Parts: sequence; C-alpha cells; structure tokens
Amino acid sequence: MPCVADWLNNPFSIVQGIFAQNVPNSDWEKKVTEYFKEKLKENNATNWVPSLNDVPVHYLKPNSLVKFRCMVQDMFDPEFYMGVYETVDPNTNARVLHFGKYRDVAECGPQQEIDLNSSQTVTSERQTFYCVPVPGESAWVKEAYTSASQARVSPSTSYTPSRHKRSYEEDEDMDLHPSKQKEQHMGSGGDIHGCVEPKRLETEASAGHHLISPNCSPPLDLNFPLPGEKGPACLVKVYESWDSFKVNDILEVYGILSVDPVLSIVNSEERDSSALDPMECMDTAEEQRVHSPPASLVPRIHVILAQKLQHINPLLPACLNEEESKTFVSNFMSELSPVRAELLGFLTHALLGDSLAAEYLILHLISTVYARRDVLPLGKFTVNLSGCPRNSIFTEHIYRIIQQLVPASYRLQMTIENMNRSRFIPHKDYAANRLVSGVLQLASNTSLVVDETQLQQGQLDTTGVHNVTALGNLITWQKVDYDFNYHQMEFPCNINVLTTSEGRSLLPSDCQIHLQPQIIPPNMEEYMNSLLTAVLPSVLNKFRIYLSLLRLLDYSISDEVTKAVEEDFVEMRKNDPESITADDLHRTLLVARFLSLSAGQTTLSRERWLRAKQLEALRKARLQQQKCVNGNEL
Repeated sequence: MPCVADWLNNPFSIVQGIFAQNVPNSDWEKKVTEYFKEKLKENNATNWVPSLNDVPVHYLKPNSLVKFRCMVQDMFDPEFYMGVYETVDPNTNARVLHFGKYRDVAECGPQQEIDLNSSQTVTSERQTFYCVPVPGESAWVKEAYTSASQARVSPSTSYTPSRHKRSYEEDEDMDLHPSKQKEQHMGSGGDIHGCVEPKRLETEASAGHHLISPNCSPPLDLNFPLPGEKGPACLVKVYESWDSFKVNDILEVYGILSVDPVLSIVNSEERDSSALDPMECMDTAEEQRVHSPPASLVPRIHVILAQKLQHINPLLPACLNEEESKTFVSNFMSELSPVRAELLGFLTHALLGDSLAAEYLILHLISTVYARRDVLPLGKFTVNLSGCPRNSIFTEHIYRIIQQLVPASYRLQMTIENMNRSRFIPHKDYAANRLVSGVLQLASNTSLVVDETQLQQGQLDTTGVHNVTALGNLITWQKVDYDFNYHQMEFPCNINVLTTSEGRSLLPSDCQIHLQPQIIPPNMEEYMNSLLTAVLPSVLNKFRIYLSLLRLLDYSISDEVTKAVEEDFVEMRKNDPESITADDLHRTLLVARFLSLSAGQTTLSRERWLRAKQLEALRKARLQQQKCVNGNEL
C-alpha cells in the first residue's frame, strides 16, 4: 500500500497501482478520480496541497500533486494523446502496458520501444486551457490563502542559494546543450527527482509579464489581462467534462505538475524540422511558440479534479450549500446588523462624512447580475459618484479602500492617453491561434473603478473610441464583444463598475450620487491613510465576509408586496407624471432589493420599500440642488 505522503509527492505511483489492478477495464480512470476526491475530503487535506499561486515553480517537485486558483484566459484546440500504449523489449520481446494520461511525454525504459501498431493502444482526447491567476486579485486574498496553506515545500535538489535569481540567459545557455537531459528523460519516465540536469531549466515563472523564452528572440508574453500582474501562467490539461467550463471562469484545479525540460527540447526540434519542411507541420512557428512554451516558464498541470469557484473570498466556505457552510452563514447573519452599521460608518468617513453616498456604495458593492431577460442583465447597479475633488489622491484612496474590501478589483484611469493606447477588448490572433487578452477580460464580480477625474481635453483616436464604446457596452449590457477580426463574439460578464467623476460621468450609469463632503481634511493623504490603520483586522474581515456573502444570497418578492408596489407606483405617477418613469420604478426596486439584502432580508418588506423610496428622494433632491448650481449636472 502507498504511504500517506505518496498521493501528494508521487501521485503517479497511485495512478500506476490503480491502472495495474484494473487494466484492461476502462473504469481505472474513474477510480483514480474517486481516490483523489476522497483524499481531498479528509480533514484540511486541501491545505496540504502546494499551490502555484503561493509557491514558485522551482520549489515544487516535478510530477507532484499541486493546485492552482486561476481564470481560464483562453481555450486551445483539443489534442489527441495515447491514453494506453504498449512497450516492447526488442531483446526479450517482453511487453508492458503503460498509461499516457496525466503525462506530456510517453514513458519508455532504456531497453524498451513503443509499439505504435499494438492492438492495445487507446487514443484519447484532452482539452488544454491557458490559465492565469485571477486578474486584479487583492493582496489580502493572496495572503489569507498563503497563511492557510500547510504544504511543505523546499527548493529543488538542484537549487542552491547562489543561483536563486538566475538570469534567463543562463537558462537559454542550458537549452543549447540538451543531450544529457534528453538521455536522462527517455530512461527515467515519470519521476525525475533524482536527476540534476533537467532541473537547471526551472526558472521562476512569477517574475513578470514578459519572459524570455529559450531559443526565441522575442519575449514570451504571458497574456495577463491587466498590466503589471504577477504570477505563473499555466497550461491546464483537462480530461473530463471540459464542456462545462468556459473562458473567464474561475477554477480551482488539482493535478499533476509537469515542468519537464524535455518539452522545451521536443518543441524546439519540432520548430527546427518544420522550418526545414513546412509540410511536416501545419502549425505556424508562432503558434508552436505560444501553444508549447518552455515548461519552466509556463508549467503544465494535468488535471485530476477541477471545480468552478462561486467566489474567491478565503474567509468564506468554498461552497455555501454544504451543511457546515449553512451553520457559518446562519451564525454570521445573526450578527449582521452591527457589521452593517460599522461598515456604513467606515465608508461615511471615507466619503468625507457623506452617509447617503456611503449607503449607495454599500448597495453597489453587494450588487450582482442575478439573471438575464433577453439581452437585459438584471441586478447590475453601476454607480456614478460625481462631485469628487479634482485630485487623484481622493479617488486613489477610495479605490484602495474598495481594494481592501473586495476579493478582486482594478482601477482604470480614464485619460486620453490610456484610452488611445490601452488594449481593452480581447482579440483573436490567428497567426498564433490564441486569444490576446485585454483589460476588460475580467472574472465575474470584479470591481472596476473608472476614474474620470484626470480626464483632460484631447482627441480620441480609433482605438480610443472603440475602448470607450466597449466600456459603455460593459456598463449597459454587461457584455464585452471580443474581436475575432471577421466577426465579433459576445461574452457576457458580471462586473461591478463604479465611476468617479467631477461632473456627471461621460459613461452611462444606473445611478448617479453627487458627493456632498461634510468635512474637508487639511491633509487628504493623512486622513485617508489613518482610516485603514484605525480599523481592526478582525472588523475588516467581517466587512469582507459581509460584502461577499450578501452577493450570494437568493432574494424574492411576494405577490402581496408586488401588488402593493404596483399600486404605490400608480399613485406616484398620478401625483407627478412628468418626473416618475418606468426607469425610476426599476431603479427603486433595485435599491429596495439591495437594501433588503444589506440587512440580511431575502424578501422585500413594506418597510424596506419605503426606505428605498426615501433614499431615492434624497438622492434626486441632491442632484436637483446641484443642477441649480451647475446647469450641466443633469
């Protein structure tokens, strides 16, 4: 029987054992999945598995079990591989069956050859996802996941402190002398932890956005949606139910790590041979470079288990439907009222004493698209916070506070230069056969803060116009039209957009709230910094749970309340037919929805409806007052 640590350190030994016991039956694959599923259900077992999000690739043992929290950035074409194959010893004619699942390169002993004509060969199919860390993931999320980890990792056996930060030129030099590596790999198969040479190719893939790829002059673009992102990109090989995943899904995958140096050698040889004879390979050199980057820079994960994540807040249970999670939820809901009051006070201080703006900010932060009716996204609540001081310090600090509260966010500074130069819309690169990412390729429930306070007069070029149009479509329809050159493909999304502006925003919004500061701090920087340092970490964690949890709650309106609301709206129309529109009813119902949820109520009560009407009346009165001061405000 395998020892306890084997399923973590040497999962191939487990797979081999199950394969040997069950061949030629095809259910050995199901038994492998079930084995690891049961192992991970054991107490805190998921915390023992090292994560590529926390640990540099060179600290992880090749062919060990790892996990990765990621977003599917692109999906490559399915690929065929030998699921089961047979090797033969030419001297003794002895035959051995092997599994090819979870491997990049077929295992073959020194005295063995693969029998390609064997009747035992099973050709299977797998799908490759190009995955990146969740774009805009907050630092507190990363820290919480890292501190919860109980994985024991140490540098690879070939790693020494003096080489901790090698240059990529060194790696390139290693690739020029691959003979020893190739010989070692072909003789060792699955576990190469005893050999030194291949490990010299391992590099720290989390070093940045562009990495120098061996044997290639141009830098390897890791294709992160947001500029300045860190972390590894991975090729995730999926064997089951890949149809249930789609681009931009957030996944947590558990699988076998492959950083085999021989992949770089094989791919380099393929490139060389296809250059000599173009008919040998249908793929372009650029496509091979992108789809088969060096495993040391873009490691492979062969997935045993994968799950779509409801959220990425480490303070919440991963799945809220389980019994243990229900206890957590009911306990937190019982103390919801004081948490809401404290959060309202905290945001009121951040918004310079404006409690009405703080109310609307809470509603915005818990909003989410809960359904789509035809093309209309229901539940989106884009807020335009106008009246912001025309200096970046205030809006920058508001973003920093939001960053401390939500699991993923991004601040988009809307300047003429950014609009004209940035790549917002993902587009298909047919030469490399990949989806080139853009700023608007974000995971569900990301908070996008668009800062218009730095906008100056200037000319938008064609790119700028497309970018502004894409932002408007994202806000109005919660969709981004990806550019496939000959056509556009619609990708629905669920992004919380907050625009900060001096006057009314140039972009559409569901609700404009004009900031009315009650205090003008003499030193804005000092005032904003003191807010975050003053709040206790335990209180901050309660705010984070509050905002994430309320997004996930169901909500309904009873027939009785629906009828009362309709009657109320008819009365309002009678009293003021000019200013009360269907849009007003829709917005007030949204405010009532999020107001109810913010108080932990999953149904609408008469009291909450009246409170929503009151908030809307105050907001409109403030805008009307501003219109008198500044005619172009509305």
